Amino acid sequence: MPVTYHRSGATGVITIDNPPVNATGQAVRAGLIEAARAFAADEGARAAVILCAGRTWVAGADISEFGKPPQDPSLPDVIATIEALEKPVVAAIHGTALGGGLELALGCHARIAAPGARMGLPEVTLGLLPG
Repeated sequence: MPVTYHRSGATGVITIDNPPVNATGQAVRAGLIEAARAFAADEGARAAVILCAGRTWVAGADISEFGKPPQDPSLPDVIATIEALEKPVVAAIHGTALGGGLELALGCHARIAAPGARMGLPEVTLGLLPG
């Protein structure tokens, strides 16, 4: 599973581990929905943090899915699920948060970034609108 959920004390921990850059492929999107539901149902968790394994936060879309039919859930569905949670979710950003990764972070209730973290929407340089 590229996304896992566990609780540490009163904090839910959602971890994305999808090497090499934690791209938001279908398995990650589905895993985030599942983890958000697990967090919502976890009465012992008062808040959650989304963190990523490896050298970077989510560095954008999974380019292997480009040119293929869309697969549910969409990234906007994932973000809407997180935004609708009644308990806060914090994005713990390190490395880069690009494109869909930045959108995911912005969909969280709060964000914290490591020194040197970089964020951006590179799709605008291609004439594409984010989202």
